[in-house]
Amino acid sequence: MVEEFAFDNADERRKVRQNGTGWIEVIAGSMFSGKSEELIRRLKRARIARQKVQVFKPVIDARYSVEQIASHSGHKHDSIPVSNTAEMLGHVLTETEVIGIDEGQFFDMAIIDAVNRLAEQGKRVIIAGLDQDYTGRPFEPMPQLLSVAEFITKTHAICVKCGSTANYSQRTVESDARVEVGAADKYEARCRQCFVPHADAPTLV
Repeated sequence: MVEEFAFDNADERRKVRQNGTGWIEVIAGSMFSGKSEELIRRLKRARIARQKVQVFKPVIDARYSVEQIASHSGHKHDSIPVSNTAEMLGHVLTETEVIGIDEGQFFDMAIIDAVNRLAEQGKRVIIAGLDQDYTGRPFEPMPQLLSVAEFITKTHAICVKCGSTANYSQRTVESDARVEVGAADKYEARCRQCFVPHADAPTLV
């Protein structure tokens, strides 16, 4: 489920181009809400338009592929795995027009200044990531990226408990680590009423 907010339309994007700068798009939501799928869709459209595209992902996310971003539904796109923002910037080519970044919540805070600089250089930057961690708190640096983005898309999943609109990522294994990479083996999509951190985790003996 994808909902478009703000001025995400062709007329506004043309105005940005006329000013000689690029822009930032953020796709945010819970797990299983289609963030990566929406990112891949936009990247494929850019490639069809014959734009130079580069895609990056954090190296710690190797759930489905090491050198591809992948959605839970199986859609994939080639990407470059990086350890931090500085490494990502080292790979960005001058001629690149569109930059895709998946799992933005796993990047360091330097990503905020980096994407602003890239947009000022005339590049379109599209970032997908979790806006909340497993406790329901804002997942930095996503809140800061949302605040500087020209265009924001909020995605929603379906609650596995009641079928309502899900906005939370329920962790189902016992772990207090904020970063716990996983998919359906460790997380479920939950609505506000059904979301209780660690509610389904086994009790440690």
